[in-house]
Amino acid sequence: MSWLHLIKSFTQYLRLERSLSMHSIEAYQKDVMKLYQFVQMHYPDRGPQLLSYPDLQEFIAYLHDFSLSDRSQARIISGVKAFYKFLLIEGITDTNPADLLEGPKLSQKIPDFLSIEEIELILETIDMSTPHGQRNRAILETLYACGLRVSELINLRISQYFPDIGFVKVIGKNNKERIVPIGSEAIKQIGLYIEHIRVHLKIAVGHEDYIFLNRRGKKLSRIMIYNIIKALVTEAGIKKNVSPHTFRHSFATHLVEGGADLRAVQDMLGHESITTTEIYTHLDRNYLRETILMYHPASQN
Repeated sequence: MSWLHLIKSFTQYLRLERSLSMHSIEAYQKDVMKLYQFVQMHYPDRGPQLLSYPDLQEFIAYLHDFSLSDRSQARIISGVKAFYKFLLIEGITDTNPADLLEGPKLSQKIPDFLSIEEIELILETIDMSTPHGQRNRAILETLYACGLRVSELINLRISQYFPDIGFVKVIGKNNKERIVPIGSEAIKQIGLYIEHIRVHLKIAVGHEDYIFLNRRGKKLSRIMIYNIIKALVTEAGIKKNVSPHTFRHSFATHLVEGGADLRAVQDMLGHESITTTEIYTHLDRNYLRETILMYHPASQN
């Protein structure tokens, strides 16, 4: 089979077997196309099953010559590795020359987060005299109380909300369910929204079970949550680059700073690997270092 046919089959595999988003599939496809273009220039008669580990090392050197960022190089290598795993699964090759490929070492980027005072300032900025003000207060309280991804928030359903026992059932990445505690203030604000605002909406067919709705009675979009937060942050005078995900980072950061067990934070965030959650320990170390410098007698002049 030709390169282009195999790449097409690979994208179908990602969609049907891996259930990846179209954005992720397009990224993988572009990565493998870069390898294909390199092979066309240097080894036009070779299919992917005929490439060796040294050939792929040469491809990595070729990428490096383009002055791509380390993160871009790492992403391309990840795409090539996924492509060769697919070829193995399909029996197109019985060896995986990409298995030993190593990308540049990436430093973990510590995410931006809000202080407790900044979160309170944003919440105080909300105009509670308007119907959408009560809804927006409930949204932000839920984001911060549960550490939800924005996609999890907009898809949160009444049938997954258990205020009497203080939990929500969240459907995360790859349709994985997890149970997350929800605080009393979020429960209070959701209750006020449901009882006094949502009850008066004409709810669109198929949207009856979603908690958070727009004025047309339909579930909210990601971009609407993003715009709500951006407007509030601007009005509050906060200069940080704040998005819905910043509330998730703030949730995790404040838990770790408060001494929460990292495994518990991992479960609440829905991280598959503890390594992903460990980035918040770096935030904690910075916090501890600043505390020592500020308060420890040996650090004082």
